[in-house]
Amino acid sequence: MDSVGKGNDAAEHLLYELKKAEIIPTVLDPFDPKLTLSIFYENATVEVGNTVEPSKTQKAPDVQFIAPVSDDPSVLIRKGMQLTIALTDPDAPSRDNPEWSEICHWIATGVQLTKPSDDDDSTGFSRGVQTIVEYKPPGPPPKTGKHRYVFVALAPKNGTTEKLSLSTPGGRQHWGYEKERQGLRRWAEDNGLGVVGANFIYEQNEKQ
Repeated sequence: MDSVGKGNDAAEHLLYELKKAEIIPTVLDPFDPKLTLSIFYENATVEVGNTVEPSKTQKAPDVQFIAPVSDDPSVLIRKGMQLTIALTDPDAPSRDNPEWSEICHWIATGVQLTKPSDDDDSTGFSRGVQTIVEYKPPGPPPKTGKHRYVFVALAPKNGTTEKLSLSTPGGRQHWGYEKERQGLRRWAEDNGLGVVGANFIYEQNEKQ
């Protein structure tokens, strides 16, 4: 199978898992994945719906945005675009009772693209990245079941390569929008950003 076929298979698998976990449509609208969002903690990797112990996600992870790089203005992901990573929890305090959700756990912008052909270990994350909201480690409360922690890659909808001035959410709870299950989607809309990639994990407190 060629690389295009493999890419299509990966995108279809991602969308299937996002729908199965009800991240689409709870957190995200349907979208066309344009890059692979790889997340690496020191002792854990985010693998599209795997379960990770909270103790392994206490420090911000390394991030790779892997995509073909193009100068073609018709291509959504272009060299020089300002790309953003966000992490949100739609299950606060629990999936059955999401009255605090969404919780904004992290926003950082200026993530560099990594080409699929790159064979080094660089993540592209440390160069010129600006933190908008400091990383807050996942911390699902006792007896609240599994929480979905959703990582999202965002790019400017208009395709600009100009520097963006992104807003800071008014708070972590509801991302400052003061309405249940509001958050990343609305913040992205307010800042002219579209979803180009996603990944997620489950975590739960050991006391259930």
